[in-house]
Amino acid sequence: MITPVERQMRADAARNAERIVRTARAAFAEDGPDVSLDEIARRAAVGIRTLYRHFPHKGDLVRAALDQSIAEDLAPAIERALADEDPLRGFRALMEASMALASREQNTLAAAKNAGSLTADVSTAFYEALTLLAERAQRAGLLRADIVPADLHRIMAMLASVLWNMAPDSDGWRRYLALLLDGLSPHGASVLPPAVPLLKSVRPGNWVL
Repeated sequence: MITPVERQMRADAARNAERIVRTARAAFAEDGPDVSLDEIARRAAVGIRTLYRHFPHKGDLVRAALDQSIAEDLAPAIERALADEDPLRGFRALMEASMALASREQNTLAAAKNAGSLTADVSTAFYEALTLLAERAQRAGLLRADIVPADLHRIMAMLASVLWNMAPDSDGWRRYLALLLDGLSPHGASVLPPAVPLLKSVRPGNWVL
């Protein structure tokens, strides 16, 4: 049986972990992916031992920060997009949500790559939803019929590539998303060369990450 004291200790520990993760996200955004764990602990007003108790390695903390951002911002966007009666509108909205997250969390994503904690499962739910929306839009004649799932991975990677030469708080990526969506329209579309498979070695992080 859990005593009131133990319950309070667990609640305190959960609050500490939450504060550390949110502080880490803010620290990465402000100071870049190489900000130290000591600095994050200082900003979170916890001891470095407390931080290590929750996150033994920097990769653990970075992944927790990324997972928190996805849970709060992208997961709800996936639900809304899948529920949209207009599949093309849902498709567009989900791409916008993923790009907004990638723009805002550039340094967290870079830290995750550096720490080796940016694995393929980070983007699984996103790509499953994007593929489903694309198929719905194709059946409705709203998206060119020759787009395949591998194209979606590469399209998002192409979009993500524009982020690194604009300010993190810029929404300049919307220009290129609009251009790309015009190219995905079935109206006046030319015949595409054959698609080639994705290499397994480059799949991890091949979302907007």
